[in-house]
Amino acid sequence: MREAGGLIIADEVQPGFGRTGTHMWGFERHQVVPDLVTLGKPMGNGFPIGAVVGRKAPMDRFGATARYSNTFGGNTVGIAAADAVLTILHRDRMLEHAHAMGERLKVGLEHLAKLHDGIRGIRNAGLFCGIDIGLDGMGGASRRAMALEIVNLMRDDGVLISTTGANEDTLKVRPPLICQSEHVDRFLESIECALKKAVAQV
Repeated sequence: MREAGGLIIADEVQPGFGRTGTHMWGFERHQVVPDLVTLGKPMGNGFPIGAVVGRKAPMDRFGATARYSNTFGGNTVGIAAADAVLTILHRDRMLEHAHAMGERLKVGLEHLAKLHDGIRGIRNAGLFCGIDIGLDGMGGASRRAMALEIVNLMRDDGVLISTTGANEDTLKVRPPLICQSEHVDRFLESIECALKKAVAQV
């Protein structure tokens, strides 16, 4: 990429700030050193703040070739919110916590996959999890419909997740980093119930 004159940009809005459990940033898991890193939602724990961090060369080039202004850039309230988030992440050892809860989630899902049809695959890094949905021989449209049915059944049960992927037949599960064992267990109960109902309707 760099030899062709391009920049490597890591978007850390979803995996960043320790969600993967083993690294502070998602790009670290892949041993990539990006030119620019974009940070967003988790940075302020709900407060609207974002950032771009980068190497000196692309930042200097941008500053020399583009006029940029941001009315709300760098306000003190946003900085205080982001500083508080970083303080809590380190104080409460949230990376270790995300790793432990992610392992509990993974083990629970693997157990469910052995008991019930409908889970084609499980991928997770800490509290960032994808669950591929569908039965053997099921086409893409049917897998997508089944995944959406599980999302809706879980919503009715008070548990919120979404779908993702090119076919939207993968459940995207990203619990709050502060979730505890009982919350993981509650999720597992809800998805098991939803999965059984969705499979029965096929």
